[in-house]
Amino acid sequence: MALSIYSDKESPAWRIIEHLQRRGSSTIKELEELLSVTTTAVRQHLGTLQADGYVERRQVNTGVGRPHHIYLITPSAQELFTCHCDDLALTLLQEIYALEGIAKTQLLLKRVGDRLADKYSESIQATVLQERVEELAGALNNRGVLTDVQEADNNTILLKTYNCPYHDLAQHDDEICQMDREMIRQVLGSDVELDSSIMQGDGCCSFMISGDRRSKCNSA
Repeated sequence: MALSIYSDKESPAWRIIEHLQRRGSSTIKELEELLSVTTTAVRQHLGTLQADGYVERRQVNTGVGRPHHIYLITPSAQELFTCHCDDLALTLLQEIYALEGIAKTQLLLKRVGDRLADKYSESIQATVLQERVEELAGALNNRGVLTDVQEADNNTILLKTYNCPYHDLAQHDDEICQMDREMIRQVLGSDVELDSSIMQGDGCCSFMISGDRRSKCNSA
């Protein structure tokens, strides 16, 4: 299947990939409910995704009853979520590090983070923290970053991202993750900690945002 077909965010193929990216794995029954189609239709979509190398099937033995199969996305599917400027950005970052050293490289990343914060801040209109987080999540989703907002307690909100737009770049430099955290802090005007990371093998990047969910705040 042509790569351009996967750019259709409403297609069954993309909805399956996005669901698996968020959930980690799924059964055929769960995908039937997701797409509201028959088992046969789900199997056809999965067959195409497997043939294209984006989905794999794995047998699960639970110890009770018969083994069953689950479906997961492959590392190749990460390419569908990654910014295709990664190779250029990585090369530039390496050259700046070689020519100017770590201090200048960190300064560059800070300035990039500041620019990203300015860009995302344009989508933030609310003053209440909970609403600001939800607006940021919407802006991230619009830019291809799969994002959810969860309420941990009255003083903590979790912003979870299920794919990294800088995947290849972040694998070479963990400063990218800190740039992302600082960008979110600037946009929201609240303390942010990176609690889990895709780069560390976790299923998502989880940002813990501290502050009263209903309180008003100003961006930093």
